[in-house]
Amino acid sequence: MLLPGPEGGTEGVLKVRIDSIEDDRIEAYTRLTEPQLRNRLEPAKGLFIAESPKVIARALDAGVEPISFLVEEPWLEGMHSMFDQVDATFGPDIPVYVASPAQLKAITGYRLHRGALAAMRRWPLPTVEQVCRSARRVAVMENIVDHTNIGALMRSAAALQVDAVLVTPSCSDPLYRRAARVSMGTVFQVPWTRIGGDDVHAWPDQGMYQLHDLGFTTAAMALNRDAISLDELTERLGPGPDQIDRLALIFGTEGDGLSHRTIARADLTVRIPMSHEVDSLNVAASSAVAFYATRPQHGS
Repeated sequence: MLLPGPEGGTEGVLKVRIDSIEDDRIEAYTRLTEPQLRNRLEPAKGLFIAESPKVIARALDAGVEPISFLVEEPWLEGMHSMFDQVDATFGPDIPVYVASPAQLKAITGYRLHRGALAAMRRWPLPTVEQVCRSARRVAVMENIVDHTNIGALMRSAAALQVDAVLVTPSCSDPLYRRAARVSMGTVFQVPWTRIGGDDVHAWPDQGMYQLHDLGFTTAAMALNRDAISLDELTERLGPGPDQIDRLALIFGTEGDGLSHRTIARADLTVRIPMSHEVDSLNVAASSAVAFYATRPQHGS
């Protein structure tokens, strides 16, 4: 039913109270898994779920189209300006479904600290050439499947001036709910795309050739004995005939790290020196260290 009164009246976006989480109108939030949202409806109607007002706001600021909202009633008042933005940009017909905190907990499986979800339309991913056109430093995520690590890497990339992120075909989706939430919405701010699309055979061979053709020096982050240190890499960054002008940092999956084929085809293998018999950092931490060390002002 429509919420009555001036706070949730019929002007502006449509606010509708949900009496049951079995309501077919919120199927995207309750019945479809994230792979189903992406694969079953893709490409023309592919969706993803954004969680928390901050993530939703950054998506809206990036021009991502909302399909609907699912909001805890106590959070409605604080989101009025967001709904005004949606009304002005996309029109008044996008529904805001309103639920109790208990209903949202039943849907998500946990208590939301920022009680809002939005079903949003996926956009066509750009080509690698488009993403890398003006990029000097890019990150490649090879087969990373942990959504927390993906979100953390995207957040570090945004904070530490990485120009673009490339995701290999077997890597999990940066738009999955947890990944986007951990990224604090920076997944909508850092240009990214899939290198090789969904063809699992396109990486590393075809993808490496593509990066080389675009002028990138590829640096595999791995613990090989012949790897150079991160400090040695930073000394080689910058313009000049013997320097590295365009750099692609490649990070591997949890546990196994980068594949042997990727390391063999990379121009360089780079390691972060460790102390106290610690063998490595996880990919979220190592990527942040590498991004900071290779940031543009350091290389120059």
